[in-house]
Amino acid sequence: MSTTNNPSFVLRAIEDVVFEERPIPEIKDDEALVEVKKTGICGSDVHYLVHGRIGQFIVEKPMVLGHESAGIVSKVGKKVKTLKVGDRVAMEPGETCRSCEDCKRGRYELCPDMIFAATPPYDGTLARYYRIPADLCYKLPDHLTLEDGAMMEPLSVAIHSVANLAGLRANQSVVIFGAGPVGLLCMAVAKALGASRVIAVDIVPSRLEFAKGYAATETYVPPKFQEGETKIQYSERNANLMKTQLGIEERGPKAIDLVLDASGAEVSIQTALFIARQGGTVVQVGMGAPEIVVPITTLLTKELTVKGSFRYGPGDYELAVALVSQGKVDLKPLVTHRFAFEDAKEAFQTTRAGKSPDGKPVIKAVISGPDVSPHDLS
Repeated sequence: MSTTNNPSFVLRAIEDVVFEERPIPEIKDDEALVEVKKTGICGSDVHYLVHGRIGQFIVEKPMVLGHESAGIVSKVGKKVKTLKVGDRVAMEPGETCRSCEDCKRGRYELCPDMIFAATPPYDGTLARYYRIPADLCYKLPDHLTLEDGAMMEPLSVAIHSVANLAGLRANQSVVIFGAGPVGLLCMAVAKALGASRVIAVDIVPSRLEFAKGYAATETYVPPKFQEGETKIQYSERNANLMKTQLGIEERGPKAIDLVLDASGAEVSIQTALFIARQGGTVVQVGMGAPEIVVPITTLLTKELTVKGSFRYGPGDYELAVALVSQGKVDLKPLVTHRFAFEDAKEAFQTTRAGKSPDGKPVIKAVISGPDVSPHDLS
């Protein structure tokens, strides 16, 4: 592939992906053109490939995939003062209008006119070049790799949930449901911010084993369903079992201050409400079924604070870069599979399967940019 073109990995329809030549984007005065070097695969990318939609976001025309990326600045607009050609940057993939009520009150992730990479109808970052507002590029310190830079996107999701929305303080106790990439990063952020207990919950023992070695202080495997048991009955039993096994109480120093659900599973969300302390906080970050049953009386009588978490907002990327730069969060163990750009289809198949043909489980797969070796981690 010559360096004068813009090869792109395009989703045309459900289960239909191709490599296409796209024009090199023209940048505005306040934008940068970034040569993309590393891109992580997110569950949402796979979801669009398999289902062609997420909620009201429907793939109706060909769309370049990818949004967890880092690269090297190739060109800057004439008004850009913060970047120069050659800078290594993590890319925040959501451009907002900057003038609506939500943008002005510092919650730009709620902007109704968000242009988000690889969310229909907007193209993503799995190409040689990506056009982006300069202020959404975050310079990487020299000791961080471009692969670290690509991982700042899922880390920012975790930071938004744990630090921004939940406001976790040192010495608080946390339970996290789901030990996939976002759940693991929520654990890492909680640990970095000084949580006294970080309890990982998952139904896959190998994931919990990884979580324990990575950032969790304790792990818990939920029981199997009993015959005739409703989901709510199961969740209440599950919560009581957790309390017994882990020494959790409703109040006092053994209570759980914060519960995060990164699974989207109905029973996990229900159990979260049962397990949180009186006056505790529950943050929902995982997307699952659009409608579920919740134990509303429990939520009321415990005066729980329940928050939804969507992407990331002001300050989240900066804190992500800072925590990794200071060595408080290590992103490297999460990258389990690496692929060349021309092997992007295989990368998606591997992520979708959850393991590579050799049986190695996938946590995060990273695709290198065109003409970039998967082994080049600089």
